[in-house]
Amino acid sequence: MMTTLDAVTKKTKNEPTREAVAAKEWVRLAKEQGLTLDGPEGLLGQFTKTFLETALNEEMTEHLGHEKNRAPDERDESNVRNGTRPKTVISPSTGPVTIQVPRDRDGTFTPVIVPKRQRRLTGVDEIVLSLYARGLTTGEISAHFNQIYGAQVSKETISRITDKVIEEMQTWQSRPLNGVYAAIFIDAIVVKIRDGQVANRPIYAAIGVTLDGDKDILGLWAGTGGEGAKFWMSVLTDIKNRGVTDTFFLVCDGLKGLPDVVGNVWPLTTVQTCIIHLIRNTFKLSSKKDWDAMKRAVKPIYTAPTVDAARAALDDLTEIWGKKYGAIIRLWESAWEEFTPFLSYDPEIRQVICSTNAIESLNARYRRAVRARGHFPTEQAALKCLYLVTRSLDPTGEGRARWTMRWKPALNAFAITFHDRWPNAESY
Repeated sequence: MMTTLDAVTKKTKNEPTREAVAAKEWVRLAKEQGLTLDGPEGLLGQFTKTFLETALNEEMTEHLGHEKNRAPDERDESNVRNGTRPKTVISPSTGPVTIQVPRDRDGTFTPVIVPKRQRRLTGVDEIVLSLYARGLTTGEISAHFNQIYGAQVSKETISRITDKVIEEMQTWQSRPLNGVYAAIFIDAIVVKIRDGQVANRPIYAAIGVTLDGDKDILGLWAGTGGEGAKFWMSVLTDIKNRGVTDTFFLVCDGLKGLPDVVGNVWPLTTVQTCIIHLIRNTFKLSSKKDWDAMKRAVKPIYTAPTVDAARAALDDLTEIWGKKYGAIIRLWESAWEEFTPFLSYDPEIRQVICSTNAIESLNARYRRAVRARGHFPTEQAALKCLYLVTRSLDPTGEGRARWTMRWKPALNAFAITFHDRWPNAESY
């Protein structure tokens, strides 16, 4: 009995599906007719044409309520088929395909599979947006479609496709946010915008980490001049107005005046300077021949178990290198108040708030797309480009990704340390 059942199961699994049989027959016919598989005149092009025309005719039958030439005599209305009209659509796999769209006498037929005034089949827009987000210019995307698909897609058409996301971007920019974030990381990148003349403009970005460990890109804001604490005030106020009542930490690169700004928006928030920036700037100010010795002198400061131990390590650094590298000592002294907060917390919390690497990796994606364009004609064009980069990081369009492995241990420590500010009812 088992042998018989096995044989039946094996035979069933090996039987080709109806789709496979049909595809094999299509390929056979294509070979007989000397057709290629791709291209407008190839097998895929003919299959796309046949599929779309069949689907459109089925839609027309459903719209009219009867098959072609089979209208019942007792029907209440006289609407019937009224021939076809040609329409060329662009498929991402075959290029341009000319199909015959059925018409009805009353002109009330509204096709779904190929909507009116749409000439790009579903998928082309997403390809354009994906290529644009990866740094290709409109001209490069146009050339890509011409080379790969044999389709002529103008730069103006590509611009119209990318412009469709502007409304989506505005909705994303004003969406409500969570009430409390474990930490918010902020930074700005510089882009060139041609407004009368080409000038450097900062684009401000912020990433929040939720209490569940989700990374949430909170928004993008275009500023004027150089990066400044005054504009960060408007950015943080906007974030607060969208529902953020508290964040345990705000991590930045040490911008002067920022702690006062943060204190005005969220009084209980701790401002933490990026340790990586401090270390990087330390080595910029020292001679390469002293790097090994400087590394040994600086490490006890940021790995100290307490603030007092860090202070003692800084005093040792001053004694050894104060005369030769006074600028390094001033660098650490000026950042001391914003550097030391993380030393008061558990190693799990220290690990995730000691640097702005979270947002630096996002900025690296932004800079790659910006470099490909050189400069932007308008502020909106710059924001659109960076939003599309953000959108490409997450297919849901919410710009968030999971940091489970890194943040779960830290969140447990957060829940205990900040239990009085934790929004849930649990007691830790």
